[in-house]
Amino acid sequence: MQLVVARIGRAHGIKGEVTVEVRTDEPELRLAPGAVLATDPASVGPLTIESGRVHSSRLLLRFEGVKDRTAAEALRNTLLIAEVDPDELPEEEDEYYDHQLIDLDVVTADGVEIGRITEISHLPSQDLFIVERPDGSEVMIPFVEEIVSEIDLEEQRAVITPPPGLIDDRAEIASSRDTEAES
Repeated sequence: MQLVVARIGRAHGIKGEVTVEVRTDEPELRLAPGAVLATDPASVGPLTIESGRVHSSRLLLRFEGVKDRTAAEALRNTLLIAEVDPDELPEEEDEYYDHQLIDLDVVTADGVEIGRITEISHLPSQDLFIVERPDGSEVMIPFVEEIVSEIDLEEQRAVITPPPGLIDDRAEIASSRDTEAES
């Protein structure tokens, strides 16, 4: 199975290094020197990582055959794709690969069906489940412990305890002005 593990950013310096936006929880495994990665677009790759280092909190990579800034800049926005055994599991117990979560049924703790996970959106602050509801609409659910209480891969479901207003439009809005007006 193929997983997107990074996106190449801008060139760094004049010797062929590039910045990368990491899209894996295991960069030391997936983006190590010697790793051969497929690419999207496919015509750019495959690319073999020659070296990597962290500079100013950003991962910089150098690929075999990419020796100058022009060649590095030509790789910008290329997705790096690793081949992963579908049975491989993350090291931590509460970690999941995207492919394990896609197509899980999403239900509330009291059994109400919400929909099916169609996509995982990785944002800087948190990950989001993109859930397709039975009526075809979509809802975004933050993948945080306070909301997603259980992931059951055997039963193929994610159990959530959504706060008011996340799933429906019955949000409870409390305002200090309301209490002042009642006084």
